[in-house]
Amino acid sequence: MSKHPDHERIRDSSSETDSGGPVYCCRICQLEANGGRRAPDSSSATEPPHSSEHANHDRTDETTTEPGGTDEHSHHDHEVESGHSHAEATHAHTGGDEHDHDHGADVHEGEHEDHGAHTDHSGHERMFRRRFWVSLALSVPVIFFSEFIQDVFGYTAPTFPGSVWITPVLSVIIFAYGGVPFLSMARTELENREPGMMMLISLAITVSFVYSIGSLFLEGTTPFFWELVTLIDIMLLGHWMEMRSVRQASGALDELAKLMPDTAERITESGDTEEVPVSELGENDVVLVRPGTSVPADGEVVEGESSVDESMITGESRPVDKAPGVEVVAGTVNQDGSLRIKITKTGEETTLAGIMRLVDEAQKSKSRTQLLADRAAGWLFYVALGVAAITAVAWVVATGFNIGVLERVVTVLVIACPHALGLAVPLVVAINTSTAAQNGMLIRDRIAMEEARNLDTVIFDKTGTLTKGEQGVVGVETADDWSEERAFEVAAGVEGDSEHMIARAIRDAAEERDVQRASVSNFENFRGLGVRATVDGETVHIGGPNLIEKLGIERSDGIAAFAEEAGSNAETVIYLVHDESEVVAAFALADVIRDESRQAIEALHAMDIEVAMLTGDSEDVARAVSEELGIDQYFAEVLPEEKDTKVEQLQSEGKFVAMVGDGVNDAPALTRADVGIAIGSGTDVAIESGDIILVDNNPLDVVRLIRLSKASYRKMQENLVWATGYNVFALPLAAGILAPIGILLSPAIGAVFMSLSTIIVAINARRLGNVDLSVPA
Repeated sequence: MSKHPDHERIRDSSSETDSGGPVYCCRICQLEANGGRRAPDSSSATEPPHSSEHANHDRTDETTTEPGGTDEHSHHDHEVESGHSHAEATHAHTGGDEHDHDHGADVHEGEHEDHGAHTDHSGHERMFRRRFWVSLALSVPVIFFSEFIQDVFGYTAPTFPGSVWITPVLSVIIFAYGGVPFLSMARTELENREPGMMMLISLAITVSFVYSIGSLFLEGTTPFFWELVTLIDIMLLGHWMEMRSVRQASGALDELAKLMPDTAERITESGDTEEVPVSELGENDVVLVRPGTSVPADGEVVEGESSVDESMITGESRPVDKAPGVEVVAGTVNQDGSLRIKITKTGEETTLAGIMRLVDEAQKSKSRTQLLADRAAGWLFYVALGVAAITAVAWVVATGFNIGVLERVVTVLVIACPHALGLAVPLVVAINTSTAAQNGMLIRDRIAMEEARNLDTVIFDKTGTLTKGEQGVVGVETADDWSEERAFEVAAGVEGDSEHMIARAIRDAAEERDVQRASVSNFENFRGLGVRATVDGETVHIGGPNLIEKLGIERSDGIAAFAEEAGSNAETVIYLVHDESEVVAAFALADVIRDESRQAIEALHAMDIEVAMLTGDSEDVARAVSEELGIDQYFAEVLPEEKDTKVEQLQSEGKFVAMVGDGVNDAPALTRADVGIAIGSGTDVAIESGDIILVDNNPLDVVRLIRLSKASYRKMQENLVWATGYNVFALPLAAGILAPIGILLSPAIGAVFMSLSTIIVAINARRLGNVDLSVPA
């Protein structure tokens, strides 16, 4: 079992809280959903392109796929096997409650903005922006005709029949139009028995409104309509800025949705092209993707060669070469040549749609820090009511009931609104998730992402993670009269037509050295031994130990010593034989260690994190790789079903462990670890076992992940300290504790302070997007 009891819960439904209810990225989304009211759709509603096919972010159903097949090859013999035969290059494939409500909050208005998903706050933003400007325009005459403002600035407003009613009538309109979002959501809070910021705001503006209206009919009282309308204006402005910040922070989904083209060029049976909407594409359709255009759906290249920009999916800036038989992903951008692609997945089944679901679910899931902040915000409501009651009693006792008492109470209610506290963590979460997605890190478990900052041990699976998972030439030894260049020229020529991994390794090594392949003829394959060919009229053989044994050839002392050392490192040795009489070169091949692995391990050590390695390879191989990379501890000859016990062993020593490995083969170990990181999954976002999925197969992403976790938690702490500190300081000030020295806050100034605190939290959270995730070379 994972050490985090919440892991399985979030894996099953990352959009649920501990109480089993859905999680929303902002308070307004939650209130509207819980209120059970659905506003009618309007023509002004704006949906992202392909919302039905590609941008249905609210889906939480999981998409699962069969594990990809594995290829088993038998080709070259080496020091452990019995021969070298191209004929043995055989292949054996082994199988491996939708939230569809609107979110405008304009519940009493004819038009209603639908932002389609909880992470798109454009509807909220538009609504608050429109109401702010309308209310502000109506507030100008209210303030101008206010007696208090006239006295302060020493002017007299013109009078005419009915002018006395300008201020109260416009104030009623502003209260009804500008205040209704707060009132309607306060009612929802009341119905749900979850009083919070909307209740505080509504109490403040309602008390101000009722008192001001009552003062029109009661002698000895002074209305403060100008304070009421100013308060509403500032609250609308603050919420507009808040929704804008949330929308910008959650912009990853919008950017992902924009990757999808509107139309595609489908190849007809006659060979012509027709332009069709992407939603009409089906499996096995063939589409033409021209240079500079986006791939419309997941598929496989059937014709053409080009490079494709996958940076928006993997975070890798270098274009990836594509040729027939290679997969491509929806939303990636073709660079050079035209490609013909056979569609394999469309709509919600595409990789891009899967990534969008993961990003959306991660942004809606709650971490422990966020749950703590939510509870604190709930308690703040009762604290504010208590302080307001104490303030009222104290001021009435001290001065008698008057407008000043009312101002103090309203100011306390306004200034205590827990907006900053409510946004302190969600904004950081949204930006964290967006930043991670842009860097090829997909978060499935919010708790695991937050706790990655505490890791003190990282376990890597060796093959395919620290190494490339493919053979490469790691050493070469030649006879005295043969140069390395000549040896590679001949060997690459002989191996030129083979697709075996050892043949590819020799050809790749020759290409890295800019060596041209020799022309060969009379190629022959000898099963279990190797190959023979003619180069420049002379016979050459390539094979393993069985070949030179069959030919009865002795190796030179230098080549024999080279082969012995390679064998001790569990490396494969392939020989080049000239004229059936002399071993002229020996090539040592091994699973090549990634350059990024060294850099990643050095960076982890610099962070005081121990590095361990799991492998099913022999002790010799594990020791060689471990020593070369500077790994602290390794476990060799570990069966797949035993990997999780090694994780448990380290956990029993009190270590906080991350497991980095294949999302399928290492599933038990990933689940057992405190933080499971599935690496090298490519575009398979349906992996179930990883808390965090690294799209690119790069160990450096583990370092970036930990850095992002630390930076995110630091921002959460900063925001929480500011939000709680603000309330500790502002509440006594609003209550009038400094009144003896002449410092009193009006409700409008209290609203300014409250809005400023929210903006400060938002700005600080936005700075997370600028965090440097680069790893020094």
